[in-house]
Amino acid sequence: MRYTANMLQASTSKPAILFVCLGNICRSPMAEGALKSAAAKIGLDVIVDSVGTANYHIGQAPDPRAIAVARANGVDIGGVIGRQLTEMDFLDFTHIFALDTANMAGIKARAPRHGTARIALLLDAVEGREGKSVPDPYYGDSQEFEQCWKTIDEACHALARTLARDGVNARF
Repeated sequence: MRYTANMLQASTSKPAILFVCLGNICRSPMAEGALKSAAAKIGLDVIVDSVGTANYHIGQAPDPRAIAVARANGVDIGGVIGRQLTEMDFLDFTHIFALDTANMAGIKARAPRHGTARIALLLDAVEGREGKSVPDPYYGDSQEFEQCWKTIDEACHALARTLARDGVNARF
């Protein structure tokens, strides 16, 4: 489900998380699914979405390899539809997480002065991995997608625990 500004603004007491990679077909949809799953396991009420910085895959489903690895881990991301980062995302979400440093730079370059979202790397949620990127599996094989899933899932479980503890005030 994609969220509108009205839906997000009506729920300011709960975290609203946006994951960002380049095309919104591999890492960010996997992160969206992983966080939804991790949050459900601990009863965390959170809004989760994903986007890309580029417009390559707008309107498309995630890469079949990403769908397969998520499904193999009990998570369905087949309904995610690619979209591109917008200015409103900086107002509608409490936190925006880049999957790598290159997209982090793109996010910061697009951030409006009046944006309120906290911006960080996903791996900033994992102690000892702060400042690190999640490798892009797009040009790899199924093993690279599986390793990517493991990295993202670990980070999303850590993120869910932090959000459960600190809510919208979580800092990374």
